[in-house]
Amino acid sequence: MEVFRKRSSLFRSTAVTVASALLVLQLVIFSAIAYYIMLPMARRSTDDLAALMVLSTQTWAELPPQTRPDFELELARQHNLWLIDDAAALPDYEHHSPYLMLLEDALEARTGRPIHAKVTEFGKTWFWIEFDSGGQRISVGFPQDRLGVQSPLALLLIMLATIALALLTAIVLARRITRPLKNLAEAARHVGMGSTPETLEEGSVQELAELVRTFNHMAQQVQALLANRTTLLAGISHDLRTPLARMRLAVEMLPDNTAPKTVTRLKSDIESMNRLIGEFLDFSRGLAPEIPQHTDLNVLLQELADNAAAEGAAVSWQPAGECARPLGQMALRRIVSNLLSNAVRYGDGKEVGLACSCGDRETLIRVFDRGPGIPPAELENVFRPFYRLESSRSIVTGGSGLGLAIARQLAEVNGWKIALLPREGGGTEARLTMPL
Repeated sequence: MEVFRKRSSLFRSTAVTVASALLVLQLVIFSAIAYYIMLPMARRSTDDLAALMVLSTQTWAELPPQTRPDFELELARQHNLWLIDDAAALPDYEHHSPYLMLLEDALEARTGRPIHAKVTEFGKTWFWIEFDSGGQRISVGFPQDRLGVQSPLALLLIMLATIALALLTAIVLARRITRPLKNLAEAARHVGMGSTPETLEEGSVQELAELVRTFNHMAQQVQALLANRTTLLAGISHDLRTPLARMRLAVEMLPDNTAPKTVTRLKSDIESMNRLIGEFLDFSRGLAPEIPQHTDLNVLLQELADNAAAEGAAVSWQPAGECARPLGQMALRRIVSNLLSNAVRYGDGKEVGLACSCGDRETLIRVFDRGPGIPPAELENVFRPFYRLESSRSIVTGGSGLGLAIARQLAEVNGWKIALLPREGGGTEARLTMPL
């Protein structure tokens, strides 16, 4: 069983790829800066501070009591370190500051015992280290603003700015790549519908400009080819219909003793040839979207069902209640007529159904039969010009092979969708979907 995977747009995949690459690059750069620059600098700073703290406590303990206040004042003034003796034990406060963790490691290496920094709030945040000097508790602290540099915050801001810039760059780059391709896809859709798209701007990117230039040239060649084909077939049609008219006139002038069956067969062959020429012209003619007209679908479909019934077909018509829409009447008539004709031809003489439903977003017309059905592998092939499942090539049993091709061409040029589906219980269902 074939597995269908949801496809991501080129814009999304390009943006995600570029953004991911830039983010990974930034992550590597920031990791290298943090490990090889910021971490060594932080360790050097905490080691110097730990040395100053240890030296200060030792010096304070060795000074005479009467000179200690002057030393504490000078320490606070010169180094913004505050030394308090005989202070009450500070409460434990769990912190997650990388700088304090490095300071604790540096102090532990110098004192040979575990050190735990403590945090207090006295108008602003203070960091304290407790020392034991000669059986006396000494607390050395400094305010948070003594650190000055806030490397983690700076790194975070830089990372956020880099991420935003990387995403913006990825979006701009992806849009610059995908917008011309989107315009190309839209123009190609118009070419496929038989209309002439506007000439696309080449832009400033060399590769995309070359692609657009090639597409514009191809679109002009396709339109010239279609115009030449239409002109050629129109000329052939005119040249063929002239001898057909003479043949019709000759048949009418046959002697009275001519066998009636012969006359009938000749007239039927002439009409078949004339009808085939008309279908060839319809398919080859450059189609354009029809101007929508306010149409009551119940009235239009009832008329088509009556026409099919007048030709001997058994048609079951199911009205949709009130259903009026702006649409191309001539295109809709031709499409539904072709679908009904196919259903009658391949329906094994059984009743053919015609139904319509009008929704808020789309209108759905269904034509269904109880014939032998179409193999699943052939459901798309039958829309190809001159393709017929019936191999005898008989016009009576197999048609010309253009009915469904013309129906799809008319549907696509008007923005509709037509599809064939196997019908439960046997047969085929043709669905014409017309979005509002």
